[in-house]
Parts: sequence; structure tokens; C-alpha cells
Amino acid sequence: MDVIKALALGARAVFIGRPLFWGLAVDGEAGVRTALEILRTEFDRAMAYCGRTSVSELDRSLVNLPCSCWTKR
Repeated sequence: MDVIKALALGARAVFIGRPLFWGLAVDGEAGVRTALEILRTEFDRAMAYCGRTSVSELDRSLVNLPCSCWTKR
């Protein structure tokens, strides 16, 4: 999940705009609530797959960079 990758790489916040607009377009406030519930479920599942129980436990070791050119020198 991109949210976990961003947080693991040091982001302090992550925007999730489009899914909320889609939920709003489909079913108004209830659609936004459903979209947020889906995102929360996916986030919790991804955290479990990573073996982490807290956002504070996320770190760079969770992200597999494709080549050494992306690492800090």
C-alpha cells in the first residue's frame, strides 16, 4: 500500500483525495464513510502483513528500492 510506503520513507502525512471524491459521487456522505472504512481496512491489513502494529514502527527497511541509484550516498 502506497500510504505505508510513504510513511516508512519518512512522510508525516499522506493525501488520499480521489477515493473520497469517488465515494462522495456515488453515495454522498455515506459513500465517503465507506471509502474511509475501506482505506482503514486495507491499511490495517497491510500493517499486519508487515508485522507492524503502530505507525511509529514503520521504517525504511520495509521498502525494497529497485536499484542502488535511489539510496542516499
